[in-house]
Amino acid sequence: MNLRNICLLMFSVFLFTACNKDKDEPMLNFIFVFDENQQRLDNLGQPSPIPDGHAAQTPQIETMAAHYIELTPTMFTQIGEGEVVYQSHDTEKGGSLAIEFNKLNFAGNNEVFFSIPLKDVKNGNYDYIRVSLAYQKFDVALSAMNINLTGTLASFLGYNNYLEEIKIKDEKMNVYGNRSQGFWAFETTFSVDSGSAPVTTVPNPLAATSPIPPGSCLVTGIFAETLSISGNETNDIDVYVSLSVNNSFEWVDNNDNGIWEPLEGEFVVDMGIRGMKPYFIKR
Repeated sequence: MNLRNICLLMFSVFLFTACNKDKDEPMLNFIFVFDENQQRLDNLGQPSPIPDGHAAQTPQIETMAAHYIELTPTMFTQIGEGEVVYQSHDTEKGGSLAIEFNKLNFAGNNEVFFSIPLKDVKNGNYDYIRVSLAYQKFDVALSAMNINLTGTLASFLGYNNYLEEIKIKDEKMNVYGNRSQGFWAFETTFSVDSGSAPVTTVPNPLAATSPIPPGSCLVTGIFAETLSISGNETNDIDVYVSLSVNNSFEWVDNNDNGIWEPLEGEFVVDMGIRGMKPYFIKR
């Protein structure tokens, strides 16, 4: 065998080994699902009807981003005492500690927003998951001067958000500073605007035993069956983070017509998430 053939053989063995190594490493994948039919819940995880004098619509979600993921074994496990598998980058560029928006992972419906090798996850049984949502971008219907429009809204759900230049739909907005939870930027064909929603619903069915920090968007969900990680997995586990967007965009409806008319003083009161129903599939 000449030198050229030996080199080719060694290179082939290297490629085969590398490919098999990647293929054999099982991953824990987290996948967003935006469900418009999932039950609409309040902060305590209870059914939440739309209040009198308000109206709501189900937005068309384009993308979301998460800031933190924690697998939790029991209802008594406090925040941070479970298995924290992901936390995005924070910064003090804006003065106080804030989520660095430009370093988030963005994903759409049925898309993976984070993956971690299963060997890096602590073995155990997990009945709950907590996901801190940082951002969502969606389209909503509105009426202005008797013209029906569709607007695009960038909504910042995190406890505090360091923003530089943000793109809403086609237009960009320069911020270069911190913005608190509830900040939004809005674009229509005619204008770009920004403001802040006074309320961000964050369902936590474990509020009585494991409360979340004020101002966070740490949504809590209960697995239909216990997620068991043994350390002996040979295939991926896909965790579907199914989020309720059922009438999640809520405003004061001054004339009771069910149409959002911002120029008529109908201000937005809530654009939070309306529940989380996680489930998993072992491949």
